Amino acid sequence: MLKIDGMHCASCQRPIEKALRETPGVIDVSVNLASREVNVDCTVSSDVLVAAVAGAGFEAVVDPIQSLEETDQANQANFRSLILKTALALGSGVLLMFYGMYAPAIYSGWNLNHAAWLLIAILTGGIMYYTGRHFFIGAYQSLKSRSATMDTLIALGTGTAWFYSTIIVLFPALVPEIARHVYFEAAVIIIGMVNLGQALEQKARGRTTQAIRRLLDLQQKTARVVRDGEEIDVAIGAVVKGDLVRVRPGEQIAVDGVVEQGQTNIDESMLTGEPVPVSKNSGDEVSAGTLNKTGSILYRATHVGSETALARIIKMVRQAQNTKPPIGKLADSIAAIFVPVVMIIAVLSALIWFSIGPEPRAVYAIVTSVTVLIIACPCALGLATPMSVMVGIGKAAEAGMLIRNGEALQTASQLTTMVLDKTGTITAGKPGIIEIDAFSDQAQNELLAIAASLEAGSEHPLAQAFLDAAKQQKLDLLGVDTFEAIAGQGIKGQIDSSQLLLGNKKLMDNTGVSLNAEALASSERMAENAWTAMFLAVGGRLTAIFAVADPIKPESAEAIKRLQADGLNVVMLTGDNRKTAQAVARQVGITQIRAEVLPQDKKDQIEILQKQGERVGMVGDGINDAPALALAHVGFAIGTGTDVAIESADITLMRGSLHGVADAIEISRATMRNIRQNLFGAFVYNSVGIPIAAGLLYPLTGLLLNPIIAGTAMAFSSVTVVSNANRLRLFRFAKHQ
Repeated sequence: MLKIDGMHCASCQRPIEKALRETPGVIDVSVNLASREVNVDCTVSSDVLVAAVAGAGFEAVVDPIQSLEETDQANQANFRSLILKTALALGSGVLLMFYGMYAPAIYSGWNLNHAAWLLIAILTGGIMYYTGRHFFIGAYQSLKSRSATMDTLIALGTGTAWFYSTIIVLFPALVPEIARHVYFEAAVIIIGMVNLGQALEQKARGRTTQAIRRLLDLQQKTARVVRDGEEIDVAIGAVVKGDLVRVRPGEQIAVDGVVEQGQTNIDESMLTGEPVPVSKNSGDEVSAGTLNKTGSILYRATHVGSETALARIIKMVRQAQNTKPPIGKLADSIAAIFVPVVMIIAVLSALIWFSIGPEPRAVYAIVTSVTVLIIACPCALGLATPMSVMVGIGKAAEAGMLIRNGEALQTASQLTTMVLDKTGTITAGKPGIIEIDAFSDQAQNELLAIAASLEAGSEHPLAQAFLDAAKQQKLDLLGVDTFEAIAGQGIKGQIDSSQLLLGNKKLMDNTGVSLNAEALASSERMAENAWTAMFLAVGGRLTAIFAVADPIKPESAEAIKRLQADGLNVVMLTGDNRKTAQAVARQVGITQIRAEVLPQDKKDQIEILQKQGERVGMVGDGINDAPALALAHVGFAIGTGTDVAIESADITLMRGSLHGVADAIEISRATMRNIRQNLFGAFVYNSVGIPIAAGLLYPLTGLLLNPIIAGTAMAFSSVTVVSNANRLRLFRFAKHQ
């Protein structure tokens, strides 16, 4: 990533992008005006890239992904410099304005008044050089690279005003008396207003990176590691894989790792967006940046530095913020020809006024051409898209959604159909105990403890459901005296002196356990819901029926309703049998089902929908569904914490809730709405401003637009765009349980 100095407007992007693309070894280039950064995919060294940018007339420095702190300091210094220059330019301009109101007119003969104006010309030139030097240097650099930028317009406009005024002072006889107007105050005030606009724009632009700053604030500066039996504090960069790291209550996790000792609750909201702390025990993974709430733990470092999940998230978000959605290419195309067209309009305006305008023609020609040059700045146009993208992607990251690029951001707002994988997306992805129907006086927890004790020795896939349920209820397992697995039916064993059976209905029938009408009705109801009924018999008598299934996530039904309310057609895609699929779909409100679909055939279902004219989003686990995710217009990888495949889809959801999909679509639509507002404002500003600056209203009103007012309008057009983009920071996602 490169940081560019001197890039002020959309027209600056083109020579930079062109120079880099023409460099051998460069594969792809993405220039972001809002952040003044360039992402370059290449096989050459950074020195080659810096040299290429220098050849285009700009200065570039290599910007490491975690250099925001230094960038902030540089931006603050630049802000103070711009404010100082603004104060000097505006202050001197106002004084000149008052002096001009009372000073005698300039006559052809030399006198004290002439000497005063000559001194003013020299002082004004010095002030313009100090306060607006960057504009003139930028214009010169763009001229060398045979391009034109915002600096070109400002330098031409203010330079023309100063040069014309100086000619009047030095050679007044060359110009009719009626045309002896000087514009020294206009030149410095315009530079002052543009500097003020840039200062305010920079201040507002800094707020667009708050999401990244908050992520960077989560990175610890030090860590407490155990070395040679002692706990010592070391710089975060000194932590290596395999180190034992101590974390006390209230501290943040320094690097990724696995808990080896202790138990605690960790707030992972920065990673997943979920506010409820997660219990961590020995063997559980912890992630850098998350907050340790209660206990003290020792964990083994597994990923450090740029390999941590937090570092990868920061890198991904910053790179995504520097990409452009397709709508941004419209502004880029216009900006590429904008400045040359404006310069032509300025020349034509001057020629028309000088040829057919009223007296003083020369003055009117100068005023209109300068005003056109000053008002027609492509800054607002260039900032319209990247500012909104930066804020929108940052806002999504705060809520646990990682959007890979601007194209995914835009396309997500246009989806018409959302395809949901069932297992792990709508459901939890692993079997669980859904229900317990007791047929004895024993408590449910007691029955669960018996069943889990039996299953502890089983290798059956459903066994884990009983063990997980017992662990969740904190039940102690009982000692099993004998154990036997019966293929295709279940298991039998003995606890104390009781003979136990746990399995399907076939096991009950083959062992003579009778099932009354109530038990049969219960098992039939479970079958209708596509649950697996597991019968527990103690001493030859039925005592309980356990319903085992892949449970539907508690929030799935509500999230699907949100998607449907947003106008999306929701389709469930699964490899399970149709009966199971229908049961799940019925509970979550889905009417369209594609069942018994093999993993390799899932992408074919996506293709069928696309051929029907649908813009399709696909939600899966990011690994098994990779072909379908890649084919969909937008692929959503859904997962939790560090288990998620961060780079497997267009949008990665760091929490396992479908609400993240609805949230991503909401922020996508809000961002695109914001971009359209910005582009509309920028187009209207230039469409209306340039004709007025050229004097279109003069025949009706007898008035011309003052260059100072034009400079003010130009400066604040960019501030307006940036401020509107920052409104996205106030965006609130729909409330949900």
